[in-house]
Amino acid sequence: MAKYRIISDGSCDLPEELARERDVHIVPFYVTMDDKNYIKENVDISKADFYKWMVEHPDKFPKSSMPPTSDFLDAFQEAAKAGEDIICLTITRKFSSCYDVAVAAKELLLDEYPDRKVEVIDSTVDTVLQGLVVLELCKLRDAGFDFEESVRRIRDILPTGRIFFTVGNLDYLRAGGRIGKLAGVAGTLLGIRPLITLKEGEIFPSGITRSRKKSMDMVGKLASKYITETFASVNDYVADIGYGYDYDEGVVFRDKIAEHLAQIGHRPEMEIYHIGAAISVHTGPYPLGFSLVKKADLTK
Repeated sequence: MAKYRIISDGSCDLPEELARERDVHIVPFYVTMDDKNYIKENVDISKADFYKWMVEHPDKFPKSSMPPTSDFLDAFQEAAKAGEDIICLTITRKFSSCYDVAVAAKELLLDEYPDRKVEVIDSTVDTVLQGLVVLELCKLRDAGFDFEESVRRIRDILPTGRIFFTVGNLDYLRAGGRIGKLAGVAGTLLGIRPLITLKEGEIFPSGITRSRKKSMDMVGKLASKYITETFASVNDYVADIGYGYDYDEGVVFRDKIAEHLAQIGHRPEMEIYHIGAAISVHTGPYPLGFSLVKKADLTK
């Protein structure tokens, strides 16, 4: 097995048990509900409790904060002391300065451990799609690819990553300053369900609907179109589902996506993962997303 450590910020939204199983070290994001006190996600507050608070306080807009340099440095030092090189995958730079903070931690580490190899990679994605990329990196590591080849092969798949998603409304995107290009599509319409695509590190409008059920259906159509244009086979990519407050709705959403993909002859395995605070502070408590990315090349 290749001797390097995989580290990611908390935006990757990998379940804690899975992260431990795959030997992925997570540097958590912070969240505040009062604009004063920042606490660590999954350490000081669980995702479930955070969503419960959001639902119970619909008129308040929490905020998230990236890990400080010291948090990344602590994680890097632990690896260096164990004699391991480091590959760190961060949330897209379009959404956060996490990458720059991790690079600063890298420079501090190299002052102390100049012989260690450290690569910080802007994943150009976030949330459960970032998690998929991290897991592909785990496959490369476990297949025995060395540091440099793993970096090269993981970078190769990043442009193919997509999240097709919908949210309950635009309030949180607007409050968090993420509305961007979506404002031109949504305007001031009330009761709409926006359709959004994450690609190339940022979000783009993909349409609007008037019902939650219809928005799920439209996400399935968007996903099917991208897949048929991009991949020759269901064996070429990995996919998963992200949900917010309501797990049962996440199951319904997965089944709807599966129906659409079956129509093009694709039946991928799709796990259902909980979207964390780093993203939900911008989407609100009811995000639903389908993520996919090309599989890393494991041929030697």
